[in-house]
Amino acid sequence: MTVQQEAGVGGEALEVWIDQDLCTGDGICAQYAPEVFELDIDGLAYVKGADDELLQEKGAATPVPLPLLTDVIDSARECPGECIHVRRVSDRAEVYGPDAE
Repeated sequence: MTVQQEAGVGGEALEVWIDQDLCTGDGICAQYAPEVFELDIDGLAYVKGADDELLQEKGAATPVPLPLLTDVIDSARECPGECIHVRRVSDRAEVYGPDAE
């Protein structure tokens, strides 16, 4: 994915990660953006890497594709577990999610 294809706030690239300790397994994120999120056999949601592989390391993040920015933001807003975090890549400041300022 090129920088031009990644979403950004003020032109900055964004990434998303899920805190599985808070995930309730409702799957709302996978409904909004199945290209970015997927439920695993353990019933928890994970982000996907560029090759569609689930990134299961704690705090693993993936770039937010520009065409899916709205869906990823809606996922963060609607998540009942409040476990989806969208942050700027440059300074890791959360811009959407439970810790957003």
